[in-house]
Amino acid sequence: MLEQFAPENIMFLDIETVPQLETFEALNPEMQFFWDKKSAYFRKDDQTPDQVYERAGIYAEFGKIICISAGLIFNRNGERFFKVKSFMGDDEKLLLEDFGKILTGFCSEPKNQLCGHNIKEFDIPYIARRMLINGVPLPPVLDIAGKKPWEVKFLDTLDLWKFGDYKHYTSLALLTTIMGIPSPKDDIDGSQVATVYYKEKDLERIAVYCEKDVFATAQLFLRLKGEPLINQANFIRA
Repeated sequence: MLEQFAPENIMFLDIETVPQLETFEALNPEMQFFWDKKSAYFRKDDQTPDQVYERAGIYAEFGKIICISAGLIFNRNGERFFKVKSFMGDDEKLLLEDFGKILTGFCSEPKNQLCGHNIKEFDIPYIARRMLINGVPLPPVLDIAGKKPWEVKFLDTLDLWKFGDYKHYTSLALLTTIMGIPSPKDDIDGSQVATVYYKEKDLERIAVYCEKDVFATAQLFLRLKGEPLINQANFIRA
């Protein structure tokens, strides 16, 4: 079903996000007010806004990006390799500027595409919103207002797995398991990222976690395309 998309023309990506500040109390009164209103939609009756603040990282208005990992498949001597690079740091604006330059260069080639798991619902909108908040110009590939569906260069492995079943969600971890792909979840999971960032100050650990998800997404794409997986030994960190 994916014959027209060459794996070598795809940038696979994933992001890691955390609440903008470590605690609810650290927010200014105005943002506390808005988080109170936002969290009212999902918190339980006996929960207060500060008790659910750990979820702030999933919303672009209340969170920030601390890592973007991007990877490419390439061939060497008839064998496929996967090379991944992470853009990470405490300075979100600088991170987004650096990634934006790479993204603009890669997507200047018309045949190139972006791919991720749930990228259409989460990663791409989050990146675009945080760029606007930080005053970073949107790369043309993210400026999709008014574009036709076939002009948008996003491939989503979750979307591909749905086969039109839009009420259905399947995690990357579950898909890699049923598809026989080595699991990327061998250290931390998404719920622990904020703790590792704010308490342990370990961005490198977060980057490794993010990069493994990117590699798993690339492997999943190959399985969906009916092609052999990349040897684990051929995973290269830039």
